[in-house]
Amino acid sequence: MSAHSDKARQDGRSRLRPPYRSVLDLIGETPVVELTRFDTGKCRLFIKLESQNPGGSIKDRIALSMIADAERSGRLARGGTIVEATAGNTGLGLAQVGIPKGYHIILVVPDKMSREKIQHLRALGAEVRMTRSDVGKGHPEYYQDMAEKIAAGIPGAFYVNQFANPANPLAHETTTGPEIWNQLGGDVDAVVVGVGSGGTLTGLGRFFAKVSPKTEMVLADPVGSVLAPYVKTGKLEEAGSWTVEGIGEDFIPPNADLSFVRKAYSVTDKQSMLAVRDLLSREGILAGSSSGTLLSAALRYCREQTVAKRVVTFVCDSGNKYLSKVFDDFWLAEQGLAEREQHGDLRDLVARSHREGGTVLVGPDDTLLTAYGRMRRGDVSQLPVLENGKLIGIIDESDILAVLEGPYDGRWDRFNAPVRSAMTADLHTLQTTQTLDALLPVFERNEVAIVFDGDEFFGLITRVDLINHLRRTR
Repeated sequence: MSAHSDKARQDGRSRLRPPYRSVLDLIGETPVVELTRFDTGKCRLFIKLESQNPGGSIKDRIALSMIADAERSGRLARGGTIVEATAGNTGLGLAQVGIPKGYHIILVVPDKMSREKIQHLRALGAEVRMTRSDVGKGHPEYYQDMAEKIAAGIPGAFYVNQFANPANPLAHETTTGPEIWNQLGGDVDAVVVGVGSGGTLTGLGRFFAKVSPKTEMVLADPVGSVLAPYVKTGKLEEAGSWTVEGIGEDFIPPNADLSFVRKAYSVTDKQSMLAVRDLLSREGILAGSSSGTLLSAALRYCREQTVAKRVVTFVCDSGNKYLSKVFDDFWLAEQGLAEREQHGDLRDLVARSHREGGTVLVGPDDTLLTAYGRMRRGDVSQLPVLENGKLIGIIDESDILAVLEGPYDGRWDRFNAPVRSAMTADLHTLQTTQTLDALLPVFERNEVAIVFDGDEFFGLITRVDLINHLRRTR
């Protein structure tokens, strides 16, 4: 046994326990870590790792609570169907708890959710129905209205409705709050939370109102959400759009008792992404995008204080769910969320610069199967072909398909043909210093724009890159 683990055992802090009967017994009792590598002003800032729940998020708590409550009340019968509208994590919790109990899970998920969440849900065995994230309440494709309609059409189905289900805030009032209180020795000055359904805010607000009236509830809200502006002005503004997942709303959920909020901060997507990446690089904590919103707001609150305070916030879910988004430099650049110098020319549109090592490429002697595999893994439709560092051609999906077409016999042999046999070598190139107008003739010829900086290949620009640029610069 190491000296560290021996000391932990002597201090009564050992995490080694006898085996649990079920993974569901691991929900709750999550650890708290003090953040020591950020500027927190006069305050001490603690973060509760809800990512340590078996489903990877704080929503495991409410899933367990809401299903148990529905079973007790008779609203959920053995072998029944559970239907919910979710940003992903509540769905993961419901599947984590419900599927082993024999329930069928149908989840309606907005299309801005990360690929990892969707894959996790389907791997658990949930039925996932994607819908639009750009429509509001009252639209037939709005995720909550759609889930309620699906549940109404299935006899005996239980529509969870986390946004109004009283078992949601109860989970935090009876578990999360007491845990924080005990872990921080009964001394908590402020708790920084986000609002998705409102359960965390309301449950913790109720708990701390009873045991510690001095404790302030602080709201961290994405810019575009209506909640922080409502707290500040009392007026319900028109909602905007935001990239952060799981928090922020275009309405005030019935479960969100905003009267508990003493201070509210609006946090931009860029601030959230930078904060959560700093949390990983400085503290080694891998957290999701909403945790960046909470951390950014918590740091602002701490730095504003003139006296020492003890502040706690959350890692709402694991960053493993966002590796293809928040922790992908190219995705951030495409979304306009990266710190990137703007030049006012075609350099601003190249999402994956070859100079920075971002280009997915292929060699002329690689096989078509290799080229196809790189297209799939890189989520691109064309690849530059480089030989000895020089661009000699480009290959796209239609080039590969043209070689593969023909009799079934020998098709697999044709996959082994070299890239040079299918690539296009007649290249029309542009210079980085040219403007957007130069792209239109290229796209009219149904080509991808090949951009050079002098004699050096710089990168490609597709129609999607142009659309992204126009969206970012509105």
